[in-house]
Amino acid sequence: MKLQMHSIHFDADSKLLDFIQKKVDKLETFYDRMVDGEVFLKVNNDSIENKTVEIKLNIPGNQLFAKEDAKSFEEATDLATDALRRQIKKFKLKQNSH
Repeated sequence: MKLQMHSIHFDADSKLLDFIQKKVDKLETFYDRMVDGEVFLKVNNDSIENKTVEIKLNIPGNQLFAKEDAKSFEEATDLATDALRRQIKKFKLKQNSH
């Protein structure tokens, strides 16, 4: 899936971007009609869990979004992809019931 990555006020290394790409690509096993997505990486200096990951996925007729804070970008990505996985399952359940 085509992902646009945005790291706000810092440069993310390619290892982190590859990790995020792999995690989001795994979501396609649950729903294979995803169009594209955007990922925003932010650092907030006001708390301990200062890494924020926002993932927005476009699927036909809908848009899924997850925002998570954690101590590392990897941990926040794990939490966000888990939230999106639950949203995808719920979306598919609604579609199948119609």
